[in-house]
Amino acid sequence: MGQLQDKVALITGSASGIGREIALKFGEEGAKIVIADLNMAAAQATADDFTAKGHTAMAVSMDVSSEQAVEDGVAAVIAAWGKVDILVSNAGIQIVHPIEDFPFSDWKKMLAIHLDGAFLTTKACIRSMYANGGGSIIYIGSVHSKEASVLKSAYVTAKHGLLGLCRVVAKEGAKHNVRANVICPGFVRTPLVEKQIPEQAKALGITEEEVVKNVMLKETVDGEFTTTDDVAAAALFFAGAKTNAMTGQSIVVSHGWFME
Repeated sequence: MGQLQDKVALITGSASGIGREIALKFGEEGAKIVIADLNMAAAQATADDFTAKGHTAMAVSMDVSSEQAVEDGVAAVIAAWGKVDILVSNAGIQIVHPIEDFPFSDWKKMLAIHLDGAFLTTKACIRSMYANGGGSIIYIGSVHSKEASVLKSAYVTAKHGLLGLCRVVAKEGAKHNVRANVICPGFVRTPLVEKQIPEQAKALGITEEEVVKNVMLKETVDGEFTTTDDVAAAALFFAGAKTNAMTGQSIVVSHGWFME
Protein backbone atom coordinates (compact mmCIF):
# COMPACT_ATOMS: atom_id res chain seq x y z
CA MET A 1 0.00 0.00 0.00
CA GLY A 2 1.63 3.24 -1.16
CA GLN A 3 1.65 6.53 0.70
CA LEU A 4 -0.83 7.98 -1.83
CA GLN A 5 -2.99 4.92 -2.42
CA ASP A 6 -6.08 5.82 -4.50
CA LYS A 7 -5.46 9.56 -4.19
CA VAL A 8 -6.19 11.48 -7.41
CA ALA A 9 -3.21 13.68 -8.28
CA LEU A 10 -3.33 16.28 -11.04
CA ILE A 11 0.10 17.49 -12.16
CA THR A 12 0.33 20.31 -14.70
CA GLY A 13 3.11 20.33 -17.26
CA SER A 14 3.69 16.64 -16.55
CA ALA A 15 4.30 15.26 -20.03
CA SER A 16 8.02 15.94 -19.46
CA GLY A 17 10.68 17.18 -17.05
CA ILE A 18 10.01 17.75 -13.35
CA GLY A 19 6.27 17.24 -13.72
CA ARG A 20 6.68 13.82 -15.30
CA GLU A 21 9.07 12.70 -12.55
CA ILE A 22 6.62 13.83 -9.85
CA ALA A 23 3.78 12.05 -11.62
CA LEU A 24 5.80 8.85 -11.85
CA LYS A 25 6.75 8.93 -8.17
CA PHE A 26 3.14 9.54 -7.17
CA GLY A 27 2.07 6.64 -9.37
CA GLU A 28 4.60 4.37 -7.67
CA GLU A 29 2.97 5.35 -4.37
CA GLY A 30 -0.47 4.26 -5.55
CA ALA A 31 -1.97 7.54 -6.76
CA LYS A 32 -4.19 7.88 -9.79
CA ILE A 33 -2.28 10.25 -12.03
CA VAL A 34 -3.64 13.02 -14.22
CA ILE A 35 -1.13 14.12 -16.85
CA ALA A 36 -2.28 17.67 -17.59
CA ASP A 37 -0.31 19.34 -20.35
CA LEU A 38 -0.65 21.88 -23.15
CA ASN A 39 0.64 19.19 -25.53
CA MET A 40 -2.15 16.61 -25.50
CA ALA A 41 -0.29 14.14 -27.71
CA ALA A 42 2.68 14.17 -25.31
CA ALA A 43 0.33 13.94 -22.30
CA GLN A 44 -1.41 10.91 -23.79
CA ALA A 45 1.91 9.24 -24.60
CA THR A 46 3.03 9.77 -21.00
CA ALA A 47 -0.24 8.44 -19.60
CA ASP A 48 0.03 5.39 -21.89
CA ASP A 49 3.60 4.80 -20.71
CA PHE A 50 2.50 4.99 -17.06
CA THR A 51 -0.40 2.62 -17.71
CA ALA A 52 2.01 0.16 -19.32
CA LYS A 53 4.08 0.35 -16.11
CA GLY A 54 1.01 -0.71 -14.12
CA HIS A 55 -0.06 2.72 -12.88
CA THR A 56 -3.49 4.31 -13.24
CA ALA A 57 -3.21 7.39 -15.43
CA MET A 58 -5.24 9.66 -17.68
CA ALA A 59 -4.30 12.58 -19.92
CA VAL A 60 -6.08 15.92 -20.13
CA SER A 61 -5.36 18.85 -22.40
CA MET A 62 -4.75 21.95 -20.32
CA ASP A 63 -3.61 25.46 -21.15
CA VAL A 64 -3.21 26.65 -17.56
CA SER A 65 -3.54 30.30 -18.61
CA SER A 66 -7.10 29.66 -19.92
CA GLU A 67 -9.86 29.55 -17.32
CA GLN A 68 -12.09 27.52 -19.62
CA ALA A 69 -9.36 24.99 -20.41
CA VAL A 70 -8.57 24.54 -16.70
CA GLU A 71 -12.23 24.17 -15.71
CA ASP A 72 -12.86 21.71 -18.55
CA GLY A 73 -9.79 19.65 -17.67
CA VAL A 74 -10.66 19.42 -13.98
CA ALA A 75 -14.29 18.59 -14.85
CA ALA A 76 -13.04 15.69 -16.99
CA VAL A 77 -11.02 14.35 -14.06
CA ILE A 78 -13.98 14.59 -11.68
CA ALA A 79 -16.22 12.90 -14.25
CA ALA A 80 -13.73 10.03 -14.50
CA TRP A 81 -12.52 9.66 -10.93
CA GLY A 82 -14.87 11.75 -8.78
CA LYS A 83 -12.36 14.02 -7.08
CA VAL A 84 -8.98 15.72 -6.99
CA ASP A 85 -6.90 15.12 -3.83
CA ILE A 86 -3.54 16.55 -4.89
CA LEU A 87 -2.66 19.40 -7.23
CA VAL A 88 0.89 20.02 -8.35
CA SER A 89 1.07 23.37 -10.15
CA ASN A 90 4.20 22.83 -12.19
CA ALA A 91 3.62 24.14 -15.73
CA GLY A 92 6.07 26.85 -16.65
CA ILE A 93 8.25 28.40 -19.31
CA GLN A 94 11.25 30.69 -19.29
CA ILE A 95 11.83 33.91 -21.25
CA VAL A 96 14.89 36.05 -20.53
CA HIS A 97 15.57 39.66 -21.51
CA PRO A 98 17.20 42.70 -19.90
CA ILE A 99 14.39 44.65 -18.29
CA GLU A 100 14.79 47.64 -20.61
CA ASP A 101 14.19 45.34 -23.59
CA PHE A 102 11.60 43.01 -22.02
CA PRO A 103 8.54 42.95 -24.31
CA PHE A 104 5.36 43.55 -22.34
CA SER A 105 3.74 40.67 -24.24
CA ASP A 106 6.45 38.30 -22.92
CA TRP A 107 6.02 39.67 -19.38
CA LYS A 108 2.27 39.01 -19.55
CA LYS A 109 2.80 35.54 -21.01
CA MET A 110 5.16 34.60 -18.19
CA LEU A 111 2.80 35.82 -15.46
CA ALA A 112 -0.17 34.18 -17.18
CA ILE A 113 1.43 30.74 -17.22
CA HIS A 114 3.15 30.82 -13.83
CA LEU A 115 0.76 32.89 -11.71
CA ASP A 116 -2.59 32.83 -13.48
CA GLY A 117 -2.06 29.11 -14.02
CA ALA A 118 -1.42 28.50 -10.33
CA PHE A 119 -4.49 30.54 -9.38
CA LEU A 120 -6.83 28.95 -11.94
CA THR A 121 -5.83 25.36 -11.19
CA THR A 122 -6.05 26.04 -7.44
CA LYS A 123 -9.52 27.55 -7.82
CA ALA A 124 -10.75 24.62 -9.92
CA CYS A 125 -9.26 21.84 -7.78
CA ILE A 126 -9.81 23.25 -4.30
CA ARG A 127 -13.59 23.02 -4.63
CA SER A 128 -13.27 19.25 -4.96
CA MET A 129 -10.84 19.12 -2.02
CA TYR A 130 -13.25 21.10 0.17
CA ALA A 131 -16.12 18.78 -0.80
CA ASN A 132 -14.09 15.66 -0.07
CA GLY A 133 -12.58 16.62 3.26
CA GLY A 134 -9.09 17.74 2.38
CA GLY A 135 -6.19 17.80 -0.01
CA SER A 136 -2.68 18.99 -0.79
CA ILE A 137 -1.69 21.79 -3.18
CA ILE A 138 1.96 21.97 -4.18
CA TYR A 139 3.36 24.87 -6.17
CA ILE A 140 6.64 24.44 -8.01
CA GLY A 141 8.44 27.67 -7.28
CA SER A 142 12.17 28.19 -7.59
CA VAL A 143 15.17 29.48 -5.73
CA HIS A 144 14.02 32.57 -7.63
CA SER A 145 11.03 32.60 -5.27
CA LYS A 146 13.63 33.76 -2.72
CA GLU A 147 16.17 35.81 -4.62
CA ALA A 148 16.85 37.35 -8.02
CA SER A 149 19.01 36.85 -11.08
CA VAL A 150 19.67 39.16 -14.00
CA LEU A 151 17.51 38.90 -17.14
CA LYS A 152 14.65 37.17 -15.30
CA SER A 153 12.37 39.99 -14.11
CA ALA A 154 9.14 38.22 -15.10
CA TYR A 155 10.19 34.79 -13.83
CA VAL A 156 11.44 36.10 -10.49
CA THR A 157 8.29 38.19 -10.03
CA ALA A 158 6.05 35.23 -10.81
CA LYS A 159 7.95 32.80 -8.58
CA HIS A 160 7.90 35.28 -5.69
CA GLY A 161 4.16 35.63 -6.23
CA LEU A 162 3.61 31.91 -5.70
CA LEU A 163 4.74 32.28 -2.08
CA GLY A 164 2.01 34.81 -1.41
CA LEU A 165 -0.67 32.73 -3.12
CA CYS A 166 0.42 29.64 -1.21
CA ARG A 167 0.22 31.36 2.16
CA VAL A 168 -3.30 32.62 1.50
CA VAL A 169 -4.45 29.19 0.29
CA ALA A 170 -2.91 27.61 3.41
CA LYS A 171 -4.90 29.98 5.65
CA GLU A 172 -8.16 29.70 3.73
CA GLY A 173 -7.83 25.94 3.26
CA ALA A 174 -6.94 25.02 6.84
CA LYS A 175 -10.51 24.58 8.07
CA HIS A 176 -11.13 22.24 5.13
CA ASN A 177 -7.94 20.23 5.81
CA VAL A 178 -6.31 21.53 2.62
CA ARG A 179 -2.56 22.15 2.81
CA ALA A 180 -0.55 24.37 0.47
CA ASN A 181 3.23 24.42 0.10
CA VAL A 182 5.92 25.52 -2.34
CA ILE A 183 8.94 23.58 -3.59
CA CYS A 184 11.80 25.85 -4.67
CA PRO A 185 14.26 23.92 -6.86
CA GLY A 186 17.61 25.16 -7.97
CA PHE A 187 18.68 24.56 -11.55
CA VAL A 188 17.43 21.21 -12.82
CA ARG A 189 18.90 20.08 -16.13
CA THR A 190 15.59 19.87 -17.96
CA PRO A 191 15.05 20.97 -21.59
CA LEU A 192 13.94 24.34 -20.16
CA VAL A 193 17.35 24.84 -18.52
CA GLU A 194 19.29 23.39 -21.46
CA LYS A 195 17.66 26.06 -23.64
CA GLN A 196 18.72 28.81 -21.22
CA ILE A 197 22.43 27.94 -21.29
CA PRO A 198 23.19 29.23 -24.83
CA GLU A 199 20.69 32.09 -24.41
CA GLN A 200 22.42 33.34 -21.29
CA ALA A 201 25.87 32.79 -22.80
CA LYS A 202 24.89 35.05 -25.68
CA ALA A 203 23.21 37.67 -23.51
CA LEU A 204 26.08 37.82 -21.01
CA GLY A 205 28.91 37.45 -23.54
CA ILE A 206 30.44 34.39 -21.85
CA THR A 207 30.85 30.70 -22.74
CA GLU A 208 28.20 28.07 -22.05
CA GLU A 209 30.58 26.38 -19.59
CA GLU A 210 30.91 29.68 -17.70
CA VAL A 211 27.12 30.01 -17.58
CA VAL A 212 26.86 26.60 -15.89
CA LYS A 213 29.78 27.05 -13.49
CA ASN A 214 29.70 30.76 -12.70
CA VAL A 215 26.03 31.65 -13.08
CA MET A 216 23.79 28.63 -12.60
CA LEU A 217 25.74 26.60 -10.05
CA LYS A 218 27.96 29.29 -8.53
CA GLU A 219 26.12 29.40 -5.19
CA THR A 220 25.70 25.64 -4.68
CA VAL A 221 27.87 23.84 -2.13
CA ASP A 222 29.08 21.21 -4.61
CA GLY A 223 28.60 22.52 -8.15
CA GLU A 224 25.85 20.00 -8.86
CA PHE A 225 22.54 20.36 -10.64
CA THR A 226 19.39 19.48 -8.71
CA THR A 227 17.70 16.40 -10.22
CA THR A 228 14.09 15.78 -11.14
CA ASP A 229 14.10 12.95 -8.58
CA ASP A 230 15.20 15.39 -5.85
CA VAL A 231 12.16 17.57 -6.60
CA ALA A 232 9.81 14.58 -6.82
CA ALA A 233 10.96 13.38 -3.39
CA ALA A 234 10.09 16.79 -1.91
CA ALA A 235 6.68 16.69 -3.63
CA LEU A 236 5.97 13.27 -2.13
CA PHE A 237 6.95 14.62 1.30
CA PHE A 238 4.35 17.37 1.05
CA ALA A 239 1.68 15.25 -0.66
CA GLY A 240 1.95 12.44 1.86
CA ALA A 241 1.72 14.59 5.00
CA LYS A 242 -1.06 13.52 7.38
CA THR A 243 -1.68 16.80 9.21
CA ASN A 244 -1.62 20.59 8.75
CA ALA A 245 1.75 20.78 10.52
CA MET A 246 3.42 21.49 7.17
CA THR A 247 1.33 24.12 5.43
CA GLY A 248 2.13 27.56 4.05
CA GLN A 249 5.77 26.52 3.85
CA SER A 250 8.46 26.58 1.19
CA ILE A 251 11.33 24.15 0.92
CA VAL A 252 14.45 24.90 -1.11
CA VAL A 253 15.89 21.94 -3.05
CA SER A 254 19.08 23.35 -4.51
CA HIS A 255 22.36 21.82 -3.28
CA GLY A 256 22.70 24.65 -0.78
CA TRP A 257 22.03 27.57 -3.15
CA PHE A 258 20.07 29.93 -0.93
CA MET A 259 19.90 28.70 2.66
CA GLU A 260 16.94 29.74 4.80
